[in-house]
Amino acid sequence: MTQSNIQPTYTEQVEMLRLMQTIRRFEERASADFLSGDIYGVVHCYIGEEAVAVGVCSALTRRDQIISTHRGHGHCIAKGADLNRMMAELYGREGGYCKGKGGSMHIADFDIGMLGANGIVAGGLSIITGAGLAAQMRGGDDVAVCFFGDGASNAGPFHESINIAAQWKLPVIYVCENNLWAVNTPASATVALPDVAARAAGYGIPGIIVDGNDVLAVAEAAHVAVERARSGQGPTLIECKTYRHRRHTEKATQPDLRPQAEIDKWIADDPIPRHIATLQRDGLDDATLAQLNAEVEASIAASVEFAKASPFPTLASALDDVFAD
Repeated sequence: MTQSNIQPTYTEQVEMLRLMQTIRRFEERASADFLSGDIYGVVHCYIGEEAVAVGVCSALTRRDQIISTHRGHGHCIAKGADLNRMMAELYGREGGYCKGKGGSMHIADFDIGMLGANGIVAGGLSIITGAGLAAQMRGGDDVAVCFFGDGASNAGPFHESINIAAQWKLPVIYVCENNLWAVNTPASATVALPDVAARAAGYGIPGIIVDGNDVLAVAEAAHVAVERARSGQGPTLIECKTYRHRRHTEKATQPDLRPQAEIDKWIADDPIPRHIATLQRDGLDDATLAQLNAEVEASIAASVEFAKASPFPTLASALDDVFAD
């Protein structure tokens, strides 16, 4: 696969940091408020994987479409979702994206090309393949991107979707966020090959492995895949090696069977400090970094205020938006 000639500017790299910090702070607040009882349902934190969503979405336009997973807050934020409406949805309030009825795993915003998070493992693969087909039929150069985990790569929709996308040269990028564990089952126990990307050879498409904790490396791979898709050459499978810092969900009773030494090793390779170090070598000073962090904190605080000020949906509205008029 050829290298992209698109190198993010310093300003664009700072914006990547802002987005990664926003995702991190949003998830930390979502976790805290879930554990305090202010957020209902379940929360799957994206902490540790921020570089994947931000790197991939840096290669996309507003018109390009993405689909997410049960761990989807980071994808939403990276694609440009409104923090207030996101937090309100987690709080189960009318001001949320789904009017408080969808919760953490079902946030969607068609206006920014976010087709939705999905609580079903591998559920987004066939949907985004259809979106890629629609983009091809419309003409133009829009692309569609699917985020999914290593566990989803063993499900039928993974193989069916990539096979038809390869045959029809659909403008789809399949992004495997391989965080090494499906709940408490290691990927090494369920995937016969060490790399999910190796499966791309069976469909005659590029399979790229990238350091998922390096936002610039992810962005580079994404730009190459997007350019390929826009030019009619078909899909690419990108495997981002990354790691979630938290247990599968934020439930206090959720067991975590991962070795502590492994967790510590990956936390030491946190994608945010890595990117900060890169920016500091290029001139980012402490004052600018402090201002960026303060702005991010303020935006998260404002989203919580918005959520708490929004009313709960009424019983009378329970069936609204369920059936077509």
